[in-house]
Amino acid sequence: MTIGLLGGSFDPAHEGHCHITREALKRFRLDRVWWLVSPGNPLKTVHPDPLAKRLARARALMRHPRVVVTDIEARLGTRYTAATVAQLQALYPGVRFVWLMGADNLVQFHRWERWQWLMRHVPIGVLARPGAGLAARLSRAARSYAWARVPAGEAGTLGRLLPPAWYMANAPLMKQSSSAIRARSASRLPGAVCPPDPPTVFEPAR
Repeated sequence: MTIGLLGGSFDPAHEGHCHITREALKRFRLDRVWWLVSPGNPLKTVHPDPLAKRLARARALMRHPRVVVTDIEARLGTRYTAATVAQLQALYPGVRFVWLMGADNLVQFHRWERWQWLMRHVPIGVLARPGAGLAARLSRAARSYAWARVPAGEAGTLGRLLPPAWYMANAPLMKQSSSAIRARSASRLPGAVCPPDPPTVFEPAR
């Protein structure tokens, strides 16, 4: 099984998260995606809403049959992504994990704790984010591991490749962001959920 890991504070979760999740499922041919709702982002100085609140919103929003919203980082006691990935790989040795992130995260990926360890130990799927495409391609991580970039058109092989291997997918863009939603004080639970794609895309015919 190939599982994509989408980590973040999800403060709050929004349709943009759902959008890149659906794109990742399709483009990288993933069996599942786990949303790792973190206790907090070490690179952010502003503390997020309580974990239980963020987890509840994410679960109310993302109701796709192949997506799991989890607080496993809090239960594992891990603070940094590298430690989380290492523990998940030890707990599930038969699973192929793919780390998922937006292009805006690739821009500052070199600031992450043990970012080179991550590059060498898990394939990485990068999805376009508004305004971050060029900066992502010129980022320190992209330039340092340019030789490990998976060729265009081969996104579906990412989960089966030995790292370092990364792919940048130019998915259709959505301009929603958690910070913009917080600025509008839209922290209440949504009245609608993120719709899954048609069954013919992600699910076998019934």
